[in-house]
Amino acid sequence: MDKFIIETSARHVHVSQEALETLFGAGYQLTAKKDLSQPGQYACEERVTVVGPKKELAGVSILGPVRPDTQVELSATDARSIGVGIAIKESGDIKGTPGCKLVGPCGEIEIAEGVIVAKRHIHMTPADAEKLGVKDKEIVSVKAESAERSCIFGDVVVRVSEKFALAMHIDTDEANAAFGVKEGYIVK
Repeated sequence: MDKFIIETSARHVHVSQEALETLFGAGYQLTAKKDLSQPGQYACEERVTVVGPKKELAGVSILGPVRPDTQVELSATDARSIGVGIAIKESGDIKGTPGCKLVGPCGEIEIAEGVIVAKRHIHMTPADAEKLGVKDKEIVSVKAESAERSCIFGDVVVRVSEKFALAMHIDTDEANAAFGVKEGYIVK
């Protein structure tokens, strides 16, 4: 049983360069605050307000670097609280998802689509995948053990790339349901 870390991915926004400049000003560049577990990914100093039909979420972190498309990743609880529909998708798969408004210090944008609840997933290299006996896009179950709330997460997407580091990502709703979980292993 090969264990790997399980990390909580809190609400965040990925922005395109065009969106970044609308929200923060012409020529603006993201300011890295903290490196994340995935190589080349980082939390930024910049924050925005995510506005839905019912409510808004202020101070939502932007993760860098910039991406081709703007995307908002929320928990199901967050999405419901601001009045946005829930679309459970892999990061980057925004077609047909709900939209929202993003407000920054220099402007705001309305995105027609891009609000998702990220599918739980495991990032891994090809070598990790071979060792764990899985392949890219395979759906697995993961046993997560803790002193108080062990559980099995089903419907976990395996994501394989040379650019990844071995780690499973769950959202804050899932992390709260499995209080104290820090690592897990595949139980197919």
